[in-house]
Amino acid sequence: MQSVLSLCQGLPEKAFQPGDILMAEGGRDKRIYVLIEGGVDIYKGDVLVSSQCEPGAIYGELAVLLDVPHTATVKAAAHCRTYVVDDANEFLRSHPDLSFQLASLLARKLNSITTYLADLKLQYEDRDDHLGMVDEVLESLLHEQVEELEPGSDRYPDDTIA
Repeated sequence: MQSVLSLCQGLPEKAFQPGDILMAEGGRDKRIYVLIEGGVDIYKGDVLVSSQCEPGAIYGELAVLLDVPHTATVKAAAHCRTYVVDDANEFLRSHPDLSFQLASLLARKLNSITTYLADLKLQYEDRDDHLGMVDEVLESLLHEQVEELEPGSDRYPDDTIA
């Protein structure tokens, strides 16, 4: 991930102490953080999902790219320094090399998750108890297609209320 760090040189830096929150689940600050040194813990609710200390790791990209609130809380596990990208959308548009690195990172994560989900699916597909639902849930997740939402409803398709 050194290439990510080299692409971020010159960006503002911010230091965090252990326990400091870089971003909170549900927040919408539109920032991306790139880890320079130290380590962070990633929480979904109260559950520790991951601990990371790899320089060049990127946080906040999902919220920015999907235009949704942060999907997790990122908390400093130790003293850490990050690059901070305040207007992440503009930055990613104007830095195609970093955008490509980010796309590669997301593709690796997606591949790992898909492989894991496929393994879970195989483990539970023949179960007759409640764990058999794991197969159905994973099947729907693996094939989920996100549709653009249109304003209005079937009753009022032009988004006006009679």
